[in-house]
Amino acid sequence: MGKLKKLKQIRIHREGTHTLIGGFFLLLAANAALYFGIACKIPFYITAVASLSAYGILVNFFRCPIRLFGKDTEKIVVAPADGKVVVVEEVEENEYFHDRRIMISIFMSLVNVHANWYPVDGTIKKVEHQNGKYLKAWLPKASTDNERSTIIIETPEGTEVMARQIAGAMARRIVTYAEEGEDCYIDEHMGFIKFGSRVDVFLPTDSEIFVKLGQTATGNQTVIAKLK
Repeated sequence: MGKLKKLKQIRIHREGTHTLIGGFFLLLAANAALYFGIACKIPFYITAVASLSAYGILVNFFRCPIRLFGKDTEKIVVAPADGKVVVVEEVEENEYFHDRRIMISIFMSLVNVHANWYPVDGTIKKVEHQNGKYLKAWLPKASTDNERSTIIIETPEGTEVMARQIAGAMARRIVTYAEEGEDCYIDEHMGFIKFGSRVDVFLPTDSEIFVKLGQTATGNQTVIAKLK
C-alpha cells in the first residue's frame, strides 16, 4: 500500500452542513415570527427552549470526532461505527461469499456518531447499493431486506471482508465513499448514514472475535476481531 492515509479530520461531518444551516435559519425565522407576532412572550420562551434542544440534538447527531487508531492494524478489524453490538453469530452469507461467515452488527441510535469507518486496511474490490425496505435496523431481516450498501475489502493478506451499511426505520439516506479499486485504511471514513441505522461486518469463521452481544463499541477504536 504505497499511498498515505487521507485522514478526514472534521468536527461536524460534511453530510450535516446543509441540514444544520437550513435548520438554523428555519428555527430562527419561526422564533422571530413568534416573538414579534404575539404580545405574550411565554409561548415564545417555550418554543425557543424547544428549538434550542432540537437543534442541539441535530448538532450532536452530525458531530464527527477526530479519531486515530494509533496501533498496528495488521489483521485487525475495528468497529466501523459507534453503537451497540446487536449480533455476533455465524450465518450463511448468500449474496457474495455463499458460505458461512461470522456476522457482527452494530446498531446506531439517534444519539450515536453516525460516521462510518473502514473496518480493515485493504483494497476495495466491490461496492454495490441495493434498494429495499426500511425495517427497524435491529431486526435480523434488516440485513438482507432493507436498503443497503455493500463494500467488499481485500486485506493485504488476501482475506476478503464485507462491510454493509444498512438503512433503518428512520434512515432514508446512505452515503458511501468507497470506490472500487481504491486502497482504504482504518482511520478513513467509509460513509455516513442519516438518522438511525446499523453496520454489519462479515468475517471468515476462523476469525478471533473480541466483542460480545450487548457491548458498546466505538467506531475506529474498538477492536472487534483479528483475522487469522
